[in-house]
Amino acid sequence: MSLTLRFEQLLIVTLCLGLVLESNANLSFIFGNTTLFNVNFKSPAWLGRSLPVVNNVRIDNDVDPNILEDSHLNTYGLIQKYGYPAENHTVVTDDGYILTLHRIARPGATPVLLVHGLLDSSATWVMMGPGKGLGYLLYEQGYDVWMANVRGNTYSRGHTKYTHNHAKYWDFTFHEMGVHDIPSSIDFILKKTGYPQIHYIGHSQGTVVFWIMGSERPEYMKKIIYMQALAPVAYLNHCKSPVVNFLAEFHSSVSFILKLIGVHEFLPQNEFIVMFNQLICDETTITKEICSNVIFLTTGFDKYQLNETMLPVVVGHAPAGASTKQMQHFGQLRRSGTFRQFDYGWLRNHWRYNSITPPDYKLENVKAKVALYYAENDWLAQPDDVEALSLHLPNVVAQYLVDYPKFNHLDFIWGVDARDLLWDRMLRNMQSIDNEHFRDNLTA
Repeated sequence: MSLTLRFEQLLIVTLCLGLVLESNANLSFIFGNTTLFNVNFKSPAWLGRSLPVVNNVRIDNDVDPNILEDSHLNTYGLIQKYGYPAENHTVVTDDGYILTLHRIARPGATPVLLVHGLLDSSATWVMMGPGKGLGYLLYEQGYDVWMANVRGNTYSRGHTKYTHNHAKYWDFTFHEMGVHDIPSSIDFILKKTGYPQIHYIGHSQGTVVFWIMGSERPEYMKKIIYMQALAPVAYLNHCKSPVVNFLAEFHSSVSFILKLIGVHEFLPQNEFIVMFNQLICDETTITKEICSNVIFLTTGFDKYQLNETMLPVVVGHAPAGASTKQMQHFGQLRRSGTFRQFDYGWLRNHWRYNSITPPDYKLENVKAKVALYYAENDWLAQPDDVEALSLHLPNVVAQYLVDYPKFNHLDFIWGVDARDLLWDRMLRNMQSIDNEHFRDNLTA
């Protein structure tokens, strides 16, 4: 293990321990005029620096064995464990990235592709278990369920030329996912199933890559029956995420620091970090309330919709990996106030784009039928930004603000009441579109 990686891990652990062990503390890091964090962490009064960490945690005691097992199973193993037909498929993109598609197979049924968000993976759709995972629910409703994994995450770390230890491997952002990963995955599914079109459901970054695919490869819009966007992201003018706002405010400095220490992967998924997260987030640990606040720090707060018992499973699968360039691109969107390609600086921009500024994505090309689902407490996809996005999309057929003020970015996929608050509505919309699609095919 390299010295720089060890240094990064030590830094992460030190920061997290500082958060966990500060009782009733206001955490505020101020850079210039920007406050990065300003959060009141409500830990138990008797949890303090005078108590050794080892005395405050118990690992694997009195925890449901199923939860412990699920925190270590991969997506395929989770699906198989609960008696569903699981499949692994490999997709190679035209620029050499080797991706994994997971499937809950229902041959002959209409395929639906689920695309995860930032630092996430296909596991997000099933890790809460049957009856609580959208992947299982769609299968029970009669769909052939496919779950993507974009380049750089736990399941898609291969390349025909580079290893993931190469800096060149990590030279991508969500632009390449939209131009290469999603089109390649769609083509694979259509060839495998024989269907001419699919349903698409994306969460967060899973919506970003769809807009990019529509912008840069508009021919793929004809392959989409219906796109449903959960917590849709494009414009970040009203973003409240302290992480994204920090990257926006200090974009030049962050870039320099990341290059200086040689870090190309942001929050790598490895045994050390997983072990630390499970230590902090284990159900029997008194710090689980603090841990949930740390998780919510980038997305918004809604403790009532998070099943804290499942935190060991969550941290067993996330973060699942992303490139630092990817994170920088989100910061750039926040800073610029536009939805555009990566900014390399005026000189390299001119060389790549023949313009000193990056080109905006062409949202008018996203001609597939789109439904937008968003929430008031979502720090990344704020209602004003989603409504601005809707004005640029030419075929929005449904737009719904979740009727629960505390609903946040992660509740769209992990929320305890997500089915009642949102998913049943999504399924009704899908069925309505399917019926309309069937009638159109009969008259064609």
